[in-house]
Amino acid sequence: MICRAMLLLTFSLVVCTGSLLGGDFTTAKYAGEFLNLGVGGRSLGMGGAFVSVARDVTSGYWNPAGLAFLDYPEFMLMHSSQFSGVVNYDYGSFGLPVGKRSSFGISIFRVGVDDIKETALTNPDVELGETYVDENGQLVRNTPFVENLFNSTDYAFYLTYSKRVSDGFSYGGNVKFVNRSLGDNSAWGVGFDLGFIFNPVSRLIIGVNLQDVTSTMIAWDTGRRELITPSIRTGVSYPLTFSAIGGKVQPAVDFVFRFENRRESAQAHIGNASLDLNLGWEYKYRDAFAIRVGSSEVGQFTAGAGLRFPKLHIDYAFLGHEDLGNTHRISARLTLEEPRFKRGE
Repeated sequence: MICRAMLLLTFSLVVCTGSLLGGDFTTAKYAGEFLNLGVGGRSLGMGGAFVSVARDVTSGYWNPAGLAFLDYPEFMLMHSSQFSGVVNYDYGSFGLPVGKRSSFGISIFRVGVDDIKETALTNPDVELGETYVDENGQLVRNTPFVENLFNSTDYAFYLTYSKRVSDGFSYGGNVKFVNRSLGDNSAWGVGFDLGFIFNPVSRLIIGVNLQDVTSTMIAWDTGRRELITPSIRTGVSYPLTFSAIGGKVQPAVDFVFRFENRRESAQAHIGNASLDLNLGWEYKYRDAFAIRVGSSEVGQFTAGAGLRFPKLHIDYAFLGHEDLGNTHRISARLTLEEPRFKRGE
């Protein structure tokens, strides 16, 4: 019944949004790039190779199918200082197990660049750097000055439903709403994701996340209408237990397929299709602490660490970038691990 209601809601939103917006759309490269920053310190430490790994409240972002594995309600808060503090990225989410096999989730994202300087020339009729005589009769150089400060802010709101069909298969979906603003202009949009997790043999785990499956629609108040094209994230992981060292090792790899003609920024491409690779590795000792390393799709090194306290996980991650500077990410995940909140058997 719940699944049918979600499907009906999704269909209604597609029809209503298309009817309201109408008109022509522009397929905009990087229009949804703020949705590709990832969430959680653990995932960034593993280079973003997380589509098959996600089993916590961050599954609403990485792979909605993973949310079905929650046994207790979970909350997460995250702050990230992106690229030497230029971009502030905040995230909060809540996941709730329902019945024997289903889960619901809510996720909220904010990505902002504040106090962007808008400049103008002292004399717009004269070329930049040239000299001219001002109103006081003085010879001055035409240089720019800060005329205004403005902000660029993006918000996203995800509603997630997930169901575990068996121990080896689960599926899930997102309905996501987007709000963007740049100075005095704003836009809104709606999109959908579908996720699957398979355990076909032994400990091998395969994850698939079909993002923006209907093309996420963004409508600006200027009349411009953009489409975020569908993309595919698929990943493989194989967790191993080593009793001799008292820990677990989890290697993972993700493949990200996009269709935006990313010839310059992708690791590989054929026509409009591009491929990027994420690699990650995690060592966890007795569920008490973890260390992680990885390589993100932009070809940069990542590393991180995590500590587990009763009901609380704290994770930190670092991403280095030669051109854009360093990124630091801290997340805290709270699990209401009490008998009264446990998923029903």
